[in-house]
Amino acid sequence: MSADDTPAEAALRAEVRAWMEQHAARFGRAERHVRMIDTVEHGALARAWQAELDGGGWSVPTWPEAFGGRGMTSNEARIIREEETRYATPTGLFQVATLMVGPTLMAHGTPEQRDRFLPAMRRGEHIWCQLFSEPDAGSDLASLRTRAEREGGAWVVTGQKVWTSGAVASDWAILLARTEPGSVRHQGITYFLCDMRSPGVEVRPLVQINRAAHFNEVHLDRVVIPDDCVVGEVGDGWTVARTTLGAERMMIGSMNVADHVAELIAVARKAGRADDPLLRQDLVDVHIRGTVLRYLGDRVLEAVRTGGQVGPEASAIKLGLSTFMGRLGEVATRVLDGDGLLEGGPADAVGHDRYGRLQDMFLGQWSSRIGGGTEQIQRNLIGERALGLPRDPKPA
Repeated sequence: MSADDTPAEAALRAEVRAWMEQHAARFGRAERHVRMIDTVEHGALARAWQAELDGGGWSVPTWPEAFGGRGMTSNEARIIREEETRYATPTGLFQVATLMVGPTLMAHGTPEQRDRFLPAMRRGEHIWCQLFSEPDAGSDLASLRTRAEREGGAWVVTGQKVWTSGAVASDWAILLARTEPGSVRHQGITYFLCDMRSPGVEVRPLVQINRAAHFNEVHLDRVVIPDDCVVGEVGDGWTVARTTLGAERMMIGSMNVADHVAELIAVARKAGRADDPLLRQDLVDVHIRGTVLRYLGDRVLEAVRTGGQVGPEASAIKLGLSTFMGRLGEVATRVLDGDGLLEGGPADAVGHDRYGRLQDMFLGQWSSRIGGGTEQIQRNLIGERALGLPRDPKPA
């Protein structure tokens, strides 16, 4: 058990650990963490593990019981995540579904949409992605130009999306498109559910600096979306999107960062650098930052679970995670020292070189610092919505 656990939490941890030892071992070795690789093969393994979790009642612990969850607190869900991450289980591909789409449909979806999609994502039948960002509409999402035109009893969508996580393995997507010609900014946008297997959907993986292809660009060429896949009111998609964006910031900000810190410390000890007083100070710094971030996330998630609304706190968590990931990448390079410049080396049991994961902390930090709204955007949101500061002047 953890030193921070109450007796009830310790009992839950023991229950989860026993279940994971019996079930997770078939999907990954203990104490082994692997990079999420968004491929069709990885998706098949992720589906099987999600179904396994659902069979044990652990797939969506914070969802209300009415939707197949357990109504657990954020702290209880953290215990489940901590026990799961002791294994190399294929996690990550269902986060958009369970932590972003699910809460949005619970808040804005029709009963038919909830009945159709929530059980499927809970059981691992549907992997979801997010078709929001565009080449010219990233941080300024309200300037999106993908259009949806009404034809008969359906909508025909044309446009391009980019930086879409997990698109290559996804079955469904949440999609924002402009449905009112001539509308600007937040007006005239509609929120859709898009079948990624529809004719006209083309996914192109984007290879990153660390050679992973987590992100994709998605081209939409006259993709037909039926009327019953509109969430909320036509033209009022921004209201629905705000629920999703708040959930996304919470999801990114509530990442389990303790594993990253623990791995830095373990590598520093193994390399004989743990006695360096300056490096020890850096390791203490990231440990403190990660602990504060965890408590902040637990506090806000618990407020939401008991009826509160996600406000600027989500931006504070997202900004905290962004700055943490930047600091983590910096300290990782210090831990590796000159070895950080090397490529290859002795491969571990899953085919990664022994330093690759720490190098990813540095090279991959920008996906967390930019995705879900940049640090600059979060600072603006905190200033305007929490501190009441005036909006930045718009460029002429």
